[in-house]
Amino acid sequence: MNDEEIGKFAQSLRGTLIARDHVDYDEVRKLYNGMIDKRPLLIARCVDVGDVIAAVNFGRDSNLAIAIRGGGHNGPGFGSVDDGLVIDLSMMKGVRVDPANRTVRVGAGCVTGEVDHATHAFGLAIPFGIVSTTGVAGLTLSGGHGYLSRQYGLAIDNLIEADVVLPDGTFVIANKTNSPDLLWGLRGGGGNFGVVTSFLFEAHPASTVYGGPIFWELEDAARIMRWYRDFQATAPDEFYVFLGLQTVPSGDPFPKGHWGKKICVLVVSHNGAGAEGEKAVNTVRAALPKPIIDFAGPIPYMALQGMFDGLYPKGLQWYWKGDFVKTLPDAAIETHIQQAAMVPSEASCMHLYPIDGAVHRRAGDETAWNCRDATWSMVIAGVGSDPSQAPALKKWAKNYWEAVHPFDLGGAYPNFMMDDEGETRLKATYGGNYKRLGKLKKKYDPSNLFRVNQNIRPAA
Repeated sequence: MNDEEIGKFAQSLRGTLIARDHVDYDEVRKLYNGMIDKRPLLIARCVDVGDVIAAVNFGRDSNLAIAIRGGGHNGPGFGSVDDGLVIDLSMMKGVRVDPANRTVRVGAGCVTGEVDHATHAFGLAIPFGIVSTTGVAGLTLSGGHGYLSRQYGLAIDNLIEADVVLPDGTFVIANKTNSPDLLWGLRGGGGNFGVVTSFLFEAHPASTVYGGPIFWELEDAARIMRWYRDFQATAPDEFYVFLGLQTVPSGDPFPKGHWGKKICVLVVSHNGAGAEGEKAVNTVRAALPKPIIDFAGPIPYMALQGMFDGLYPKGLQWYWKGDFVKTLPDAAIETHIQQAAMVPSEASCMHLYPIDGAVHRRAGDETAWNCRDATWSMVIAGVGSDPSQAPALKKWAKNYWEAVHPFDLGGAYPNFMMDDEGETRLKATYGGNYKRLGKLKKKYDPSNLFRVNQNIRPAA
C-alpha cells in the first residue's frame, strides 16, 4: 500500500478519507470511552453503501485490520483499531417510519435518541437501551435491552431485516426468506459476519410513560433488593424497573443536601394506559421506606431515554464488567452492598437490568442471543473523568465482579464485556449457539476479516 493506492481509495469515496495528517484526525478518532486511545491508519467516513463496499474491499486487499464504527459507544473501543482501517458509519443516518405497518428503517450511523425522536411523533418506539447517545448498530447486533424489553423483547427480537456488506464486498439483504441464517447470526452475534448498513425494525406503542428514578439511602439497600427480587417474579410486562447501587451526582437537578451520598436507586418505567402507571409505582412507594429523592412521574418515553445522557458524556474513563443473573440470594445482596460501598467515583455504578417477560418467550436457539432464562443483565461500571483514576476504576470493577460472579451465570451481555474476556467467556455467553455461530462465521467470513469485536472464530 502506497500513497497512490490511498489516493485512489479516497477518490472512490463520496465520503471523506481521513489519514493521520488530516486536520480532523484527532477529533474523528475519539471514542466514547476516553480510556481507549487508538490511532488508526485511515478512517473512511462512509456516506452510502457504495462507500462501505469500497472500504471493505480496500481494507481486505491491503491486509489491514478493520474496525466498524456505528455510534462509537462500544466499551472496549472496538469501533477503532491501531494501525488499521476504521469504517466509520456515523454519517449514514436517516430514519423512516412507516406508521401503518409499524416498521422503522434506520441507518447504521444513527444513535437511539435520533430514532426515538422520529418514532415518538407516531406514538411508537423500538426496544433500545437506556442512554440515547448509544449507537443503534452496536446495541442491536449484540442483543439490545432497555425499558421496553419486558414488554416487547430485545432489539434483536424486533429486527426484521438488515442490509449487509460481506467480507468479499458483496451486498445482501438478510431477512426471513433471504439469507435467514445470516439474520439469525446478526441477532446477537455482533459484527462478526459483515457490515450492516441499514436495519428494519418492528415498532410498538410507547408515548408517555410513568417513569424516572427513586433514590434511597444505601442503608436501605438490603431491604429494597430483597423486595425487588420478589417483585420481579410477578411484575407485569409493561412495568420495567432496574436497580442501581451508585452515588447521587453533585449537581442539578439533584438536591444539594444529598450530593455525593451512596444510594440504592430504582428507575421505573410503566408503559401502560392512563393512571395505571402511577398506581403501579405507588405500590412500590408504599412497600418501601420513604425515599430521599423521587423524580418518577409522567414523562415522554424519549425524554426518559435521554434522562441520563448528561451524566455520561463522551470522553469519560470507562471499565465495564457484566454477567447474566438468574437469582439474587441474600448472600449475593450482602456482597453487592459491600462492594458498592467502596465505589471509587460518583459516576461508577452497578445496575441490574430486567431481561425476563417477553425476552423469555423466545426459544434459546431462535436467535444467536441464547440466554432466555436469566432474570437480569448486570453491569458493573467503573466510570470517572480523570485519566489518572483509570487503574482504580478497573480495580474496583474487577474486584466487585470477582466477588459477585459466583452467584451469577457464566455468560454476559456482550456489550458489557471488555476486550480481556477470552473465548471461554464467549462460549458461556452463547452457550449451545456458539458452535452454530462458528459455522456461520466460516460460511460468511472464513478469513476472519471482521475480528475487531467480541470475536467468534471460524469453525475449524
